[in-house]
Amino acid sequence: MSNPQPSAEDFKLKDTKPQLGERWPHGGVRGGSGWISSERATSTYDLVEQMFYLYVRVVKARDLPVNPISGSCDPYVEVKLGNYKGKTQHFEKKVNPEWNQVFAFSKDKIQSTVLEVFVRDKEMVARDDYVGKIVFDLNEVPTRVPPDSPLAPQWYRLEDRRGDAKMRGEVMLAVWMGTQADEAFPDAWHSDAATVHGEGVYNIRSKVYVSPKLWYVRVNVIEAQDLEPHDKTQIPQAFVKAQLGQQILKTKVSPTKTTNPFWNEDLIFVAAEPFEEQLVLTLEGKAGPSKDEIMGRISLPLDLFEKRLDHRPVHSRWFNLEKFGFGALEGDKRHELKFSTRIHLRVCLEGAYHVLDESTLYISDQRPTARQLWKSPIGILEVGILSALGLQAMKKNDGRGTTDAYCIAKYGQKWVRTRTIIDSFSPKWNEQYTWEVYDPCTVITLGVFDNCHLGGNDAKNDARIGKVRIRLSTLETDRIYTHSYPLLVLQPSGLKKMGELQLAVRFTCLSLANMIYLYTQPLLPKMHYQHPFTVSQLDSLRYQAMNIVAVRLGRAEPPLRKEVVEYMLDVDSHMWSMRRSKANFFRIVSLFSGLVSMGKWLGEVRKWKNPITSILVHVLLFILICYPELILPTAFLYMFLIGVWNFRFRPRHPPHMDIKLSCAETVHPDELDEEFDTFPTSKAQDVIKMRYDRLRSVAGRIQTVIGDMATQGERLQSLLSWRDPRASCIFVVLCLLVAVALYITPFRMVALLGGMYWLRHPRFRSKMPSVPGNFFRRLPSRADSML
Repeated sequence: MSNPQPSAEDFKLKDTKPQLGERWPHGGVRGGSGWISSERATSTYDLVEQMFYLYVRVVKARDLPVNPISGSCDPYVEVKLGNYKGKTQHFEKKVNPEWNQVFAFSKDKIQSTVLEVFVRDKEMVARDDYVGKIVFDLNEVPTRVPPDSPLAPQWYRLEDRRGDAKMRGEVMLAVWMGTQADEAFPDAWHSDAATVHGEGVYNIRSKVYVSPKLWYVRVNVIEAQDLEPHDKTQIPQAFVKAQLGQQILKTKVSPTKTTNPFWNEDLIFVAAEPFEEQLVLTLEGKAGPSKDEIMGRISLPLDLFEKRLDHRPVHSRWFNLEKFGFGALEGDKRHELKFSTRIHLRVCLEGAYHVLDESTLYISDQRPTARQLWKSPIGILEVGILSALGLQAMKKNDGRGTTDAYCIAKYGQKWVRTRTIIDSFSPKWNEQYTWEVYDPCTVITLGVFDNCHLGGNDAKNDARIGKVRIRLSTLETDRIYTHSYPLLVLQPSGLKKMGELQLAVRFTCLSLANMIYLYTQPLLPKMHYQHPFTVSQLDSLRYQAMNIVAVRLGRAEPPLRKEVVEYMLDVDSHMWSMRRSKANFFRIVSLFSGLVSMGKWLGEVRKWKNPITSILVHVLLFILICYPELILPTAFLYMFLIGVWNFRFRPRHPPHMDIKLSCAETVHPDELDEEFDTFPTSKAQDVIKMRYDRLRSVAGRIQTVIGDMATQGERLQSLLSWRDPRASCIFVVLCLLVAVALYITPFRMVALLGGMYWLRHPRFRSKMPSVPGNFFRRLPSRADSML
């Protein structure tokens, strides 16, 4: 399907004016760490459009008549409203079944004035047998608005086909008109998804997920005693291998061959509550160039170790290892044998760190793992996921393009998933969710995906449609932002707009003083600075944490797929990309553009291109030199005036994906193909050679720039290091003369003469390089010592 090329306006944020609902409460709202009461939440369900539904709760039945032929009854209930039919599961040979299932029919699609509830007997050969029915007039259905208590179900006597005579058997039902704020809404069968059956019903419901609580497991391997190698004549160089689930780390090999090796090395793992894996330690030795022998092993449950919430020391412990050998009595079968080898460990679970987002730019939570260290929330974030517009077809169904879209929102430990709208390019969710905010300098991420797992088909992946990030600190408090965000995806064929996501966002501040005070506090918990990790450790730990979160959320019902979790957590953000490298380079250029502009302006002042400006700068120089106490106040006043002036040009919209900043609009196709390549690569040898040569060319230019920067720094360092004795002698003597001159001459006079000399008219200035510049360029650097 060919689509017209989008214009630049299509990639921009758009204002929307949705018909948001009034402040209609919903009791308690589930937050990131507990239940937020109605008093704390400013309002709920007022950021979405009200959608009315006809709810039918089928609870149970009793005394159903049996089939005279089979002598049993396999009942199920069919709820019919116009052309829509919903069915409960059937029970075999049960006259008193219990279903407790809710059906929801959208009011916008109701094409009937009566609701019919049929009880049928499931026949395996013939068509299903009719047992009885109940008919409701929709004009008499009551309306229920939370926080009203749920409508009490009632017993209804079954009627015959004509609705005249009462039959044997009763059904307990509750029928009411409500909105999406009803607590029955998430688990209800929806008429919009009437074509979904079986396990697919569970995959389309809206759900709230909570990330598992992650802990760092710090294993300090200190030493071991009384090693017993298999070869008694040779003592191997020992090392310890530690394994926790799929994570495997090793200590360094002991530098000396001894029966009491010493390491004192830290191994860091990530573990999630509840702890399912055990810590397995294996003491191994180098028996040869490529051969290791196992000298002992131990498996320890994580519940055995203490949880550290601060920097207090952890007590070490000795553990006896188990050795595996071969016994003659068992016919060379493997068996365990206790012996005296011991290992000295210091192990703890550290909860004073924040694990998952700490090494990424898109931090959504900065609290430590331990709940005891949490502080009070400073605000509440409310997000209304309204709808999407112009989605692209993501798959084929009966020869035509279709999309079954749902939205994921992730902030802190709480993940939310909207219901899946079946076969729609403009789905309307109108679902609202709430989070507690502990730090405003955090980011909420929302992604739209296509559900490819309806009907229990797990062979495919949920295709990504687009993603939106919103930084909370850029939002004004108590203001409702209603915008349509472009959903942009970078594909091997180039940048593509997949549609638009309409949101309503409000950030409510509970205490302005606490929020201002929070800006002065460390970004991450204290342990991050007292016991910091290396960059390589952070990358490894974050990767392991994402794998654990993906596995745990994938075990929920319905599962949050691994590809969804990885896309929301930006699992590939640290992979090499020529496009990202260019984008970061242009970011640096843009960062220093202000300094460059200031330098150009000063150059124009020195060249007297505008005589009036040059004269005013001379007057300012005279004033500041005569009254040096005005220098700092003038600088701060100037920054104040710039800030006030720029207030008029402040951003009016929340941030969104910028294609120009990302270099996504002009990226070369081969660079995109390289970015989407697998790791390790799956391309042909000639393609790899071409890309390697290109990478060498780029890296060569970076290497040159870094070398030039190092050269300038080494020249500055060589002024007093006497690497060039003559240059150092000249500089030292010059420093003495300048010091004497500064003692004799008033500083104001020196500053005034220096400023006047620097601002002198071009006719008094030579085009040749200056004397200090010539002297500096002749200084030696360590580049001469490079191979």
